[in-house]
Amino acid sequence: MLIDRVQLDFVELPLLDPFETSVGMSTAKQTWLLTVHADGIAGYAESVADPDPHWNEETHATVYFAIKNHLLPRLWGRKISRPEDVADLFLPIRANFMAKATIEMAVWDWFARAKGLPLARLLGGEPFRTAIPVGVSIGIQPTIDDLLRAGDTFLRLGYRRLKVKIKPGLDVDRLALLREHVGPQVAIMADANSAYRLVDLPLLKALDDLNLMMLEQPLAHDDLIDHAALARSLRTPICLDESIRTPEDARKALDIQACRVINIKVGRVGGYAMARAIHDIAAKQGVPVWCGGMQETGIGRAHNLHLSTLANFRLPGDTSASNRYFAEDLVEPEFSLNPDGTLTVPDGPGIGVVPEPKRLAHYTSFHEEMTPQTPVVLVPHGIPTSF
Repeated sequence: MLIDRVQLDFVELPLLDPFETSVGMSTAKQTWLLTVHADGIAGYAESVADPDPHWNEETHATVYFAIKNHLLPRLWGRKISRPEDVADLFLPIRANFMAKATIEMAVWDWFARAKGLPLARLLGGEPFRTAIPVGVSIGIQPTIDDLLRAGDTFLRLGYRRLKVKIKPGLDVDRLALLREHVGPQVAIMADANSAYRLVDLPLLKALDDLNLMMLEQPLAHDDLIDHAALARSLRTPICLDESIRTPEDARKALDIQACRVINIKVGRVGGYAMARAIHDIAAKQGVPVWCGGMQETGIGRAHNLHLSTLANFRLPGDTSASNRYFAEDLVEPEFSLNPDGTLTVPDGPGIGVVPEPKRLAHYTSFHEEMTPQTPVVLVPHGIPTSF
């Protein structure tokens, strides 16, 4: 593979409903859709960065400049013999995991399409996993009645697990009422997005009475030590998300027993090479992993499903149906929830879906094509400030 051209489209898809977490509220999914072209074949991926550096330090702007100025220059003119080469070429660039993943995932898609294989096969996924059990993420709701209605709605649709966003003041009491409302058999987990500190231990211990699947990322985004202390004090399993950005993070977290579950977001950890390494480290220690979601369009949704075919993805992921978030997705057909609470893994070459051209054009506010001749730009001259 010798990359001829890379296409970047800045896409904004309105959300059906506002989505609130402990770090803020979003009303639209904004993302960079990246297309890599080589030998007449295209590979697709999307960035999972946000407009603001709240969830982590990367933003739409940093992803754009990292891709253009630092990452693509390492690929121009290089023959890429296998998709793993991309991660190796990016090693000298520190962090910028979301920017790295956007390119690396598109290259993986390209290689699978070039070989005529579903991406899951190229990744080493289990061939019998043709459908992935999925849960749904519920943002912080205005009232408890809204939360109970949302839980009822998603359970009626068939989702396998409810994930509830929490923050101080909107946590234990709400979860207790939801547990009472849906009954003991429903799988519920809580996601704090780093909203608490170790001094909140008495409050967090109250969650032990609610029979939760797990408590996701309760403490700081870059913390392992306090999570280990918290894990020793709770019966509820701790799941780490933001704290796990590299295979070394996963190794250290498991060595000190900072968690009993890991959420792997391929876009968070720099791409498939790193995601598979984290998966393997957890598998060796008997720790299950699951695939988190970032309100991806159908492109990112397809990538998540293919990743989830790896053997140690043993818990329902957040890759819900397209109509969970969007009136209209970028891909056609859109992803629909099966009656058994699963999403079907596309079986075509690569990720098995492509952007629908008219929809992509409609939702794109900025478009750029980059080639080996594209100059490096160190200041945002002439670039829209919307991203």
